[in-house]
Amino acid sequence: VQLQASGGGLVQAGGSLRLSCTFSGGTFSNYNMGWFRQAPGKEREFVAAIIRGGGSTYYADSVKGRFTISRDNVKNTVYLQMDSLKPEDTAVYHCAARNYKRNGYSPASLNEYDYGGQGTQVTVSS
Repeated sequence: VQLQASGGGLVQAGGSLRLSCTFSGGTFSNYNMGWFRQAPGKEREFVAAIIRGGGSTYYADSVKGRFTISRDNVKNTVYLQMDSLKPEDTAVYHCAARNYKRNGYSPASLNEYDYGGQGTQVTVSS
């Protein structure tokens, strides 16, 4: 499985960006998907997750109400729509994939995921 994130960039506070993560090398609809981010000097942290059918989503408290995760199982892509961006959202954003057949699922735990990919930089200026 390969994951490739894109869509990052420089935006002013209050602006919006939409990130995409393209999945290949497997059956996308068999995977729960997550977004994580890592700011300089900080640990990687959970942002959002979506189960394989798209029926359930999960968000970190810091982004709830501002970010929306979605997926297109035809295009093998998961999206992160980011609105009302703040300078503290500045980070490298990574996507991750977890096979649904594994027992249990803690969407906020990076260790739960089977695959990760290179990230995309998001910079929010004040």
